[in-house]
Amino acid sequence: MGRGIRARDLGINLGSLPPGPLNAITDVPGVRVGHRTLIEGREIRTGVTAIVFDGCRGGALPDRLFAGVHVFSGAGELAGHILIAEWGFIESPILLTNTLNLDDVRAAALRYLGECYPALGLTADPIGPIVAECDDSYLNDMRGRHVREEDVRQALAAANAGPVDEGNVGAGTGMYSFDFKSGIGTASRQLPAQQGNYRVGCLLVTNMGERRRLTIAGVPVGEEITDLLTTDVVEGSGVVVVATDAPMLPHQLGQLARRAAIGLGRVG
Repeated sequence: MGRGIRARDLGINLGSLPPGPLNAITDVPGVRVGHRTLIEGREIRTGVTAIVFDGCRGGALPDRLFAGVHVFSGAGELAGHILIAEWGFIESPILLTNTLNLDDVRAAALRYLGECYPALGLTADPIGPIVAECDDSYLNDMRGRHVREEDVRQALAAANAGPVDEGNVGAGTGMYSFDFKSGIGTASRQLPAQQGNYRVGCLLVTNMGERRRLTIAGVPVGEEITDLLTTDVVEGSGVVVVATDAPMLPHQLGQLARRAAIGLGRVG
């Protein structure tokens, strides 16, 4: 949990562009991340992660930010998908949690936004919060729906623009991928000055993959690490949030979102 050893600390440099100062989605100006982690007894391993934008910090009304969305062979739920696809913008934080808590987290976000912006649903249009989910039932009593409204509020309140805790935190607490414990991951890249010095950052949560397919920097490490394999069949999913300060229109952001699926494919 937290900021442990990262790939670059081990000399594994991924990609050709340099990372931002934090190598995190928070390298994109105006992006903040907060987690609420729930670990109790032997059965509760879950949480919620909030990605907050400066335009969603209170005031008369939130700013509308251009957005795009892409679903690649998905069976997971993304509340707000139609809003992004049809309107091309978002005006709320993005929240990640487990599958059966999606509606609870969305309801909590609605109350939170109503307090931040009292005109919503009265003299101003209502806002549909963006909430995505992954199944953490392998490690978590998901049917207990343990993420409560106060947990959502704590994640939102904890959001900051500094280094991002990774791994066994927030929405990643109950996740495993490629027969290893997984969780939250993040990274960023910075374009050169002649291309605008723009930054692109990603944050993801995954519960997918077979060990034998795991590939890191082009090396099929899953074929080499064959012990402690689970006998369960894994049919998981992943959610990737991509942010940038480059001036892009909704259809271009949709194209950028499609690249995230290619990135997941390179891992296996």
